[in-house]
Amino acid sequence: MTEDTARVAELAERLAAVRRRIESAAAEAGRGNDLPTLIVVTKFHPAADIRRLAALGVRDVGENRDQEASTKAAELADLGLHWHFVGQLQSKKAKSVARYAHAVHSIDRPALVDGLERAIAAEQDRTGRGALQCFIQVSLDDDAGAHRGGAAPAEVPLLADRLAAAGGLELAGVMAVAPLGASPEAAFEKLAAVSASLVAVHPTASAISAGMSQDLEAAIRFGATHLRIGSDILGSRPAVG
Repeated sequence: MTEDTARVAELAERLAAVRRRIESAAAEAGRGNDLPTLIVVTKFHPAADIRRLAALGVRDVGENRDQEASTKAAELADLGLHWHFVGQLQSKKAKSVARYAHAVHSIDRPALVDGLERAIAAEQDRTGRGALQCFIQVSLDDDAGAHRGGAAPAEVPLLADRLAAAGGLELAGVMAVAPLGASPEAAFEKLAAVSASLVAVHPTASAISAGMSQDLEAAIRFGATHLRIGSDILGSRPAVG
């Protein structure tokens, strides 16, 4: 068995195990065939792994650094993947992200909305690309933004209105990371409440990006529509050097 064949087999096994977890959690939550979109977070892993995953049926991949994401997206442009930017985004990177991203999951301030609106408008003029899906990142920490980033729940309505009015941007919903050391169930229940308030004003913004390798079951229980799974599929980060 070649190294490539072995890696494909490993990825296939890991991917199947995660999909079984998702199906089981959805069934337990009474969601039936309403399965969330699986975004495989591929940061620090080579483009070759993403090509292998694409051959296994993966269509949505996530990255959290623009330099790495833009390089991979260019190399793998032939695969027709949906690229999800899931990390903290500097406004100065908006122009680059607009070239490849299908969605940004980390909108947390009006200045970023403004930067993305300008960048997407220029990219639409250049290539005719579609709208950028935008998730508002919500901080579920007591001290908003102190640990894993995000806007305070009270800031969500203003950001939502700004996104909804922006040309080339489509308000998809909300995103959050469960706080370290806290109950993921309590965190995602809080996020579900934020989502419900958002949907009451913006009915189409019903997406909830929540859940990673360690807490995907809790996220599904509280309505996650998108999961961001990395290590359980790709394994440990490759050694540097």
